[in-house]
Amino acid sequence: MTKKTTFKTKQVTKKILSPLRDRSLDIVKNRFGLGADSERKTLESIGEKYGITRERVRQIEQAALNMIKKSEEYKSEKASFDELKAIVSELGGLVSEEELLNSMAKDEETKNHIHFYLVLGDDFTKHREDDEFVSRWTVDTDLSEQVHSSLKSLYTNLSDSEIIPESEIVNRFLDELKKINVDVRDEEVAKRWLSLSKGVKKNPLGEWGKSGASGVKARGIKDFAYLMMRKHGSPMHFREVAKAVTNTFDKKCHTATCHNELIKDKRFVLVGRGMYALSEWGYKPGVVRDVIKEILKREGPLTKEEVVDKVLKERYLKKNTILVNLQNPKYFKKNKDKKYSPL
Repeated sequence: MTKKTTFKTKQVTKKILSPLRDRSLDIVKNRFGLGADSERKTLESIGEKYGITRERVRQIEQAALNMIKKSEEYKSEKASFDELKAIVSELGGLVSEEELLNSMAKDEETKNHIHFYLVLGDDFTKHREDDEFVSRWTVDTDLSEQVHSSLKSLYTNLSDSEIIPESEIVNRFLDELKKINVDVRDEEVAKRWLSLSKGVKKNPLGEWGKSGASGVKARGIKDFAYLMMRKHGSPMHFREVAKAVTNTFDKKCHTATCHNELIKDKRFVLVGRGMYALSEWGYKPGVVRDVIKEILKREGPLTKEEVVDKVLKERYLKKNTILVNLQNPKYFKKNKDKKYSPL
């Protein structure tokens, strides 16, 4: 969503900066990136330039901002600040700094001017980035606290491994908001608020869960392979996985590399020649006789037909491979009813 202002940012900035002189003007321009290079300078770098401490730079900056806010030039631009407030309200009243600035401008210079107005304006409150949320701006502090509370509750009620579609996470979040009498009908606003959370994130397939869940974070081929197999829902050959990762995520994935990653990661279980399944589906690692032994321990004595049927649900094997292993007297015995048990 693009939000363009009707006012010219450079003209507004030039006007409201006019009460400042010399060093104060230079410091404000450098701190907010309002100069030609659009770079926001640190307190330290400005202090080095003038041979003063970073604390003194901060004091000069604050005094300059106070002077601007008391000036007639600033007061005469009330309509510009009201327009900016209306934009923040339209975006939900609470929005991440990154999304707000990106929605209003493409170039860093204009973004810096908008950021300057947010700092100056009495209607705007900044919540700094913390362990739970990204940096964000609000024009309604009560609403922001309600949204924060609902996001925390949403996170708490998600299990560590739960991965759900976007429509479901939005509905759950809306339910949390309703519990504290915040009725939001705009799903785009709800999604915008969801993006504030560091604890709840979206994976490359558009599914949501806790940011630390393996189905959300995707940093390498094995993570993309995991997402791809979850979406597929059944065992896949490693060549098929590699191709799907390349096509879906636009990530170059060599078959040999993919195979090596699947072998090393406990999330994947080899269930046949080159065929892999996810361990969370109930598949367990081990050679064929281990699979047979586990089934017999769980189910009790079974006929060879029953064993073959159950093994094929867990492994992609030839029937004869199963029978050869089952008939090995070192590991299995057959009773008078022609049913097999582990030794």
